[in-house]
Amino acid sequence: MMKRSCGVLLPVTSLPSRYGIGCFSTEAYRFIDFLEEGGQSWWQILPLGQTGYGDSPYQSFSTFAGNPYFIDLEQLIGAEYLSRDEVDQYDFGSNPSCVDYDRVYHGRYLLLHRAYENSPYALHPAEKWQDSVYNRDRYAFETYMTNSKHWLDDYALYSALKGRFENVAWMEWDEDIRLRRPEAMKRWHSELLDEIRFFCFLQYMFFRQWKALKEYANRHGVRIIGDLPIYVAMDSADAWSHPELFKLDSTGHPTVVAGCPPDVFAITGQLWGNPIYDWGRHRAQGFSWWKSRMEHAFFFYDAVRIDHFRGFESYYEIPAQEKTAMNGTWVKGPGMDLFRSLGDTIAGRKVIAEDLGFLTPEVHQLLEKTGYPGMKVLQFAFDARSDSEYQPHNFVPNCVVYTGTHDNDTTRGWFDSADPEIRDYAFRYLGVRSREEAVSAMIRVAMMSVAEICIIPMWDYLELGSEARINTPSTLGNNWKWRARSRAFKKELAERMLGLARLYART
Repeated sequence: MMKRSCGVLLPVTSLPSRYGIGCFSTEAYRFIDFLEEGGQSWWQILPLGQTGYGDSPYQSFSTFAGNPYFIDLEQLIGAEYLSRDEVDQYDFGSNPSCVDYDRVYHGRYLLLHRAYENSPYALHPAEKWQDSVYNRDRYAFETYMTNSKHWLDDYALYSALKGRFENVAWMEWDEDIRLRRPEAMKRWHSELLDEIRFFCFLQYMFFRQWKALKEYANRHGVRIIGDLPIYVAMDSADAWSHPELFKLDSTGHPTVVAGCPPDVFAITGQLWGNPIYDWGRHRAQGFSWWKSRMEHAFFFYDAVRIDHFRGFESYYEIPAQEKTAMNGTWVKGPGMDLFRSLGDTIAGRKVIAEDLGFLTPEVHQLLEKTGYPGMKVLQFAFDARSDSEYQPHNFVPNCVVYTGTHDNDTTRGWFDSADPEIRDYAFRYLGVRSREEAVSAMIRVAMMSVAEICIIPMWDYLELGSEARINTPSTLGNNWKWRARSRAFKKELAERMLGLARLYART
């Protein structure tokens, strides 16, 4: 059981900052101060992994590596790896409420490369950085690389190779390196040594900055809920370096891919395209890859939300040649075998199960056996035709309640677009008569519920409309972009949040 508490959902990307995207900058520290002032115990974020096409944090190039976008350029300026003039040459976008990923991508990596070359960590450091006073820095970097070797070596080589092959997916690389033949691995490692070290540098900077930010949060009474996607991306260091753990053919291409069947949100289903795990192989290896993955997650977070939990009971697999998710089939997952195996790894640590979507009795049984709290989303509660498990009067304490998630519209947007019958029922349930009152009433009902943890998306505290929606599933091009304005986190709002937390015994 978790102590009764509350927190806020806000992706790191959505923080205000000077250079186009939220990162581990001064604004992140100020946000933690705001959470402390507001009596909040949790900051829930989205996955921190490096994003690619589509910018989704659920499609990362590595399940272990961090996103270089989050490296704070101000700290690199402070360390004299970059000058302010160099950074100010780049345009990271003109709209402070929206991430311009194209501009961020093209500017950020050029600057990060320049920072690496002008640092004591470079393969051939400039004379300024060769002084013995920097030996301690170099030793710490080498120690980090040694301790992270089990994933960092493959990730850094994979990333360097992607650059050499003009960023095409690894399935399209030359056969010898695509299939990791020893002579090709040796040749490419030698040829790309400097670029490999650059990607190690990025991860080291990410690691140092995130560690400092998390420690600051913990000292101020704020714990981090991280998000663990169930799947890895097909174009990832994980799939390339461990093809035996996935259902791939002899050429490295998937035979089946992941997704969701058709439902009210997507009439042709959701074709995610992630490779499916070869659970038989994972089981034969004692789930060692999963143990390593979970250990890594708990190094970065105080609690872990496991995405798409139902996929561990049964998962939906689709033949790789299909263009939609309509012709998939349900296949039995690893079930309790996996969670028993992870017992020592996650013992005494906080796990939240994302148990949304189509749930069978078997999924409910698996959740009950693990003892993990599930999720209750109030936007799902008001279908007037049913007495829903998402209605607070049906909650059990062992759950986490949300007004909405990153996949929902904002609560303001939801009320604006909801079916009138559903909206009227929600008004009656919440005890309000208008949309102007509805968002704050929804927050209040979540806070007063018996759920042991209450997480409110920041856009709902700000009562923003659909312009602040983070993600619309099964769409591309307009997701993961919203950012809070620098003046959004006001003292008056923190006081209101603190008042609710105290009133409902969540401080």
